[in-house]
Amino acid sequence: MPNTRQIKQRMNSVSNTSRITSAMELIAGAKMRRAQQRVVESRPYSAKLLEVLTDLTSSGSSGADDLHPFLEKREVKKTLVIHFTPDRGLCGGLNSNLNKKALEFATNEVNPVSFFNVGKKGRDFISRRELEIMGEQIDNGDFPTPEDLGNVSSKVMEDYIDGSVDRVFIVYAKFVNTAVQTPELRQLLPIEPSQFTVDSDTEDAGNIASYEYEPDVESVLGSLLPRYVEMQIYQAALENAASEQSARMVAMRQATDAAGEMIEDLNLEYNKARQETITSELLDLVGGVAALENE
Repeated sequence: MPNTRQIKQRMNSVSNTSRITSAMELIAGAKMRRAQQRVVESRPYSAKLLEVLTDLTSSGSSGADDLHPFLEKREVKKTLVIHFTPDRGLCGGLNSNLNKKALEFATNEVNPVSFFNVGKKGRDFISRRELEIMGEQIDNGDFPTPEDLGNVSSKVMEDYIDGSVDRVFIVYAKFVNTAVQTPELRQLLPIEPSQFTVDSDTEDAGNIASYEYEPDVESVLGSLLPRYVEMQIYQAALENAASEQSARMVAMRQATDAAGEMIEDLNLEYNKARQETITSELLDLVGGVAALENE
């Protein structure tokens, strides 16, 4: 059994760790509230854009495939995955779940799959497995802006238009609530007209306005569909940021609680070792007294 000095050192070490994890929990909680607010504030813009695109695709005189290259379905020879992950760890199983989702998709695909990694953890994971990486962007910060993701959007759209890739998917962590973040895999390109649906729970559902487009539907689509792709990528980044901070806050809270339980166990062990030491010293004293009396 460790002596009282060793146990005391362990208690001090665990106590210091507990203070660090508690501080990290508070920081992550503050960042999570701000990240969650950014996700909520971005949804009205997303809903209105979807509303207009719904009307545009239904107003086209020709088939949806002929309206814009982003709507065109073609033979799939290569697939690109935009892989969102945090830049840092200490956020529970979030990174491993996202990496597992991306690897599972790549493994099950018949055609070649390449990756555009947004985040260090995903980049490192894909690199270790020697899968093709077409691009990467790291150090986006806790609160990414549309400008921060401009290179990702432009690179993906260029590769799709010039035929380098035939499908584009996004893997990211969808923020559900503080305790739940689910890895999502969603097709970004080609865009399915069925994606342009308004949530039935929104106030505007069933009351979509009628629009007139100048000079024509194709020209307006040509301007809005790239914005739609940019919005989807930016929305995924916001969801991923909120999920990261939520997962980190929960993980640090669990670590703090575990440290507290460990300190209690060590304190009990310390008291037992101390009592054992005192009992041993008393036995030595009694034995010494008895020896003197027998002389």
